[in-house]
Amino acid sequence: MPSRPSNGLRLILRLVLAAIYLGAGALHLAAADKFLAIMPPAIPFPKAMVLFTGACEVAGAVGLLLPVTRRLAGVMLALYAVCVWPANIYQAFWHVPAPPLPDSWWYHGPRLAFQPVLAWWALYAGGVIDWPLRASPANSPSRTRRP
Repeated sequence: MPSRPSNGLRLILRLVLAAIYLGAGALHLAAADKFLAIMPPAIPFPKAMVLFTGACEVAGAVGLLLPVTRRLAGVMLALYAVCVWPANIYQAFWHVPAPPLPDSWWYHGPRLAFQPVLAWWALYAGGVIDWPLRASPANSPSRTRRP
């Protein structure tokens, strides 16, 4: 019997990610002014952008929980993680204070390194990818062997 990604693991990761994005989105919407400092100067309409990103986070969280929108939400949240990376880079390299968050590489280093993991997590939780937990190609039930 081929090994398959654990549906239980995917469910847990989906629920945790949805909770993270729901919380972050609510925070962006409720306290948009607190996020303005870390917006790179090149971003137009910074407050509107913070509100928009908060709405995207909430929509992505809800989308992950609905089977009909799960895959799309996974893709969109992965793209979102990539798109907000410049704000995290800006905050780290220009030492932009955003209390209560620390302005230290003990905080910024892991945060920047975790962004690709967050993109993967969204794709995995959304059922878009199975990597690295997929069955090996030789044992995959989707491949049929031809004589």
